[in-house]
Amino acid sequence: MTDIQLWTLVFAVITFSIYIGIAYRSRVSDTAGFYVAGGGIPAYANGAAIAADWMSAASFISLAGIVAFAGNGYAGSVYLMGWTGGYVLLALLLAPYLRKFGKYTIPDFVGDRYNETARLVAVVAAIVVSFVYVAGQMAGVGLVFTRFLNVNTTTGVVIGMAIVFFYAVLGGMKGITWTQVAQYTVLIIAYLIPAVAVSAKVTGVPLPQIGFGRILDELNGLQQDLGFAQYTEAFTQTSRMNMVLITAALMFGTAGLPHVIVRFYTAKSVRAARFSALWALFFISLLYTTAPSVAAFSKLQIINDVSGKSLADMPGWFNTWAQVGLISGPKAADGSLPPVTDLNGDGVINFTGATSQTANELFINNDIIVLASPEIGGLPAPIVGLVAAGALAAALSTASGLLLVISSSVANDVYYKKINPAASEKQQLLVGRIAMGAAIVVAGYLGINPPGFVAQVVALAFGLAAASFFPVLVLGIFWKNCTAKGAMWGMITGLVVTMAYMVWTIDIYGNSDGIWGIPETGFGTVGMIINFVVTIAVSQFTEKPSPIMQELVEEIRYPGRTKLVAAHLKGEELH
Repeated sequence: MTDIQLWTLVFAVITFSIYIGIAYRSRVSDTAGFYVAGGGIPAYANGAAIAADWMSAASFISLAGIVAFAGNGYAGSVYLMGWTGGYVLLALLLAPYLRKFGKYTIPDFVGDRYNETARLVAVVAAIVVSFVYVAGQMAGVGLVFTRFLNVNTTTGVVIGMAIVFFYAVLGGMKGITWTQVAQYTVLIIAYLIPAVAVSAKVTGVPLPQIGFGRILDELNGLQQDLGFAQYTEAFTQTSRMNMVLITAALMFGTAGLPHVIVRFYTAKSVRAARFSALWALFFISLLYTTAPSVAAFSKLQIINDVSGKSLADMPGWFNTWAQVGLISGPKAADGSLPPVTDLNGDGVINFTGATSQTANELFINNDIIVLASPEIGGLPAPIVGLVAAGALAAALSTASGLLLVISSSVANDVYYKKINPAASEKQQLLVGRIAMGAAIVVAGYLGINPPGFVAQVVALAFGLAAASFFPVLVLGIFWKNCTAKGAMWGMITGLVVTMAYMVWTIDIYGNSDGIWGIPETGFGTVGMIINFVVTIAVSQFTEKPSPIMQELVEEIRYPGRTKLVAAHLKGEELH
């Protein structure tokens, strides 16, 4: 066992033990604790849990890699703008009002605001979005274990499944929330320490947000010499239209994610929900303002380490990641990624752009940038192990939140609300835990067989959330005449059209360019617009909500708690 594997194992054992211990102490015996932690989580803790829930494996593992390679600097900023802007949108436009409405889940809100048929459509949409999203998290878990503990992807995913099963099934939302507070602490420490160390080493400035500005001119020059566009040049890999569409899909998808929205029900009050959002924005900003610097430092060091070198002269980190298939030759015609070879026989491995005289012979997976950054920067083995533990924390924290959404959708919105309204607390908890166990098995399969790299899979989930949930939530809060049939057909149309486009543009169907060049990660914006149009149009010709519901919709947007809102929160019949 190498030093890196040893330290990874040490940190994994320590952090997993903490998570399991917290879950055991936080175990619950009622549905309020299982679904919304009894509504008693302090704002600062809820903010940290929201940040951990929202900053998934895509944020920790893939974001810097997308900025560095897939987006070549500028284009990768769509993820920074979309995910952070979307959270502001969620915090200001939806979360306080949904918290005031007082329902556990998005399907619960939809069922109460519209009708039971719309609830079932929302259940299906929530499960689809959550499963697509969780596939990226479990793929991230498998990636970490494959590289750092030298086990295959399947074994790594199974280990992750077992850990999530224990603390999610035992503690429900209460256990998940306090576990996520610990996971946020682990992931942010693991992200910042190597970033600070590399920034100080490369630029002499320990603040990476400032230090990386000093290397951009050098990075631009190196990229031009290799035949790439300048790192900071706009619209070199993504058109202006697609920049807008992808950013919007990520932004509106964030505001419609069921596992994030449910977090605001764990706060003690509407006021606490607002402060939770403030704390979460602070915690999220620590990582998101650091990611661009990690991307720039890593790409600069990678270019300096591999450019113009033979395979025999490659650094140790290069060979290690090549052995697990995450550094390879260019993609073959059949979609496979062959080992790195000197294809033109000139004695070196060419890492070049489209305008270079020589063909590119190297492909670096986006998902390795953060995980490999300590090794690339020459940092000691304990730091590498800490980063691995941080990646696991990011993936597992989001996976547990998503699995709870699936569980609550089945147990609360289908079993209790539709099949057995007389079910006891014990029966509801049993069904919820069984549903979560089944969801973990499906999530594990998707993690072993993901449809793309981690952030790409997650981006698809955001597009589906934007196309299905965002319109019916916004219209349900701000338009009292939005009808049940309008919401139902809007969700169905938006979800089906967007999912069909995503499947149609997968490479195996030969339609990867899509319609007008719109990528699958940006089509969620189109699906959302279609949803809005259908919902509004159908609402013009269908039965309007009851006068009492229209009055309730008006009242939840104003400060204070009216008698009508108070009665609704208590579950009393409204008159």
